[in-house]
Amino acid sequence: MRGDSSSTRLSIRTASRVGHSPSHEDLSVLAGQHVIYTYPGITPPDRLYDLLRAGKVGGLILFRENIDQTNLTNTAVMVAGLQQAYAKSPAYGGFPLPIMADQEGGSVKRITNGGPFQSAKKMGASLDPAAASAKGGSDAADALIAAGININLAPVLDVYRAADNFMDHWERSFGNTSSLVSTCVVPFIKALQGKGIVATAKHFPGNGANPAGNDTDAGVVSLDMPLHEIRAVDEVPYRAAFKAGLRLIMASWVKYTAMDDRPVGISKKWIRGELRGRLGFDGVVMTDALGAGAVKQYGDWSTVALLAKQAGVDFILCASRNLTQGELAMQGIVQGLRNGHLSRHDLDASTARIMALRETLLL
Repeated sequence: MRGDSSSTRLSIRTASRVGHSPSHEDLSVLAGQHVIYTYPGITPPDRLYDLLRAGKVGGLILFRENIDQTNLTNTAVMVAGLQQAYAKSPAYGGFPLPIMADQEGGSVKRITNGGPFQSAKKMGASLDPAAASAKGGSDAADALIAAGININLAPVLDVYRAADNFMDHWERSFGNTSSLVSTCVVPFIKALQGKGIVATAKHFPGNGANPAGNDTDAGVVSLDMPLHEIRAVDEVPYRAAFKAGLRLIMASWVKYTAMDDRPVGISKKWIRGELRGRLGFDGVVMTDALGAGAVKQYGDWSTVALLAKQAGVDFILCASRNLTQGELAMQGIVQGLRNGHLSRHDLDASTARIMALRETLLL
């Protein structure tokens, strides 16, 4: 993974230009680099352009409703306009804004007519899973590039346990063994990143044991599986993905009680201890959707965003199709810095990881 650089340090200084007493505006720029926004509909609101020029946006996630499904060139032109607005911001630093979408294949594709043209399960069940997955990653990259998107929130590394459980029902898992999932995700990642699209492994440490009907978007999901099983089964594809050059991970909102009674995305034990400490991952970590029912009990959007930052997460994913959620997440980070509940040293380290990722992005 890539660490600090002169451009990273410059960005940090730019984002907070006032010695030991940065203004609210300076802190908002620094905090904004950690927040992924979204918006409703095909046309970005004027307010988004204002936030981009002010440097208060860390990235965007696009859904089907944001993409011109009949003409991806129109979407690419729109994205180029967003990038131009961001290039005027104090947070720019010379590197593109992260623009991401879920392009897994099967039922989860934001570009409906683009690749992958098979679900993950079908790739894994093919005669040559590695070749099918490489093609899936390559086809996904082609679709995303055509729309101006530089990050794919795929592949799914979850190892499903039971037929028709939550991940298998939607065919989002490549298979029911660690070896098969590893065989598939490595060429998928390499194919994506070989064409310049950053891959994202999800949902750490793995949602494959999640029973049917247990959806973190809807409510709390708690799994009481032994830690040795998680490490021996679910984490295996992650170790393979690290060797393939993985730079971005999405954390699960599931509670794995063997490690912690908090969901992974707000758990220091999982993010700082297991992922960064034990497994040695020094790339970027992002939350799943901030508005998920699984974390509602922990507070409002500002509070949960701060909890995720305290846990060691880098990007806060605000996917509720409104800018307000992103602004509230940003405010939560600013407030955490002001009241001492969030370490400035930790936030600067997180900013450095984000900048190292941005250096690799396609414009």
